[in-house]
Amino acid sequence: MTPGGTLPTPPLRRRLACLLYESVLLFAVVFFAALVYSVLTDQRHALAGRHGLSAIAFVLAPGAYFTWYWSQTGQTLPMQTWRIRVLTAQGERLSRWRALLRFAAAWLWFLPALLLAWGIGWHSSGGRLSALLVAGATIYALSSKLHPRGQFWHDVLCRTRLVDTRALPAATP
Repeated sequence: MTPGGTLPTPPLRRRLACLLYESVLLFAVVFFAALVYSVLTDQRHALAGRHGLSAIAFVLAPGAYFTWYWSQTGQTLPMQTWRIRVLTAQGERLSRWRALLRFAAAWLWFLPALLLAWGIGWHSSGGRLSALLVAGATIYALSSKLHPRGQFWHDVLCRTRLVDTRALPAATP
């Protein structure tokens, strides 16, 4: 494989398109995890066990999904489709620990907006919370333009990088 340092960073538009595709697949992961949790705990009411459900469906299941794919192949299905791979800064495959760290650091997309919503009392208003999350994620995505290589800040923090794999030769069967 070409060392990761020589591969270009995918354009922001492609990374955001990949993120949109990722969110569609992630809906299925979250839905399945919530279903399994509900069946195993015999959940009969939406508010019963909601903290466990939230932890399993929105943190543990996506964390396992991303950590496994990033450490095994460096690509989820949307990343394969959009020809994007995550590598270490040295161009190597991510270890499980680094993939888990990257997942935790990727909460930078949403955590500032969530904390702000909680601080100003907008956490119970779906419309306001959604607007704040969209604004926060937009600012975060655009802030990658400030990095010399256009990387997201959670990648800088974890010493990982997204690379455009279109420059790699196609794999032969």
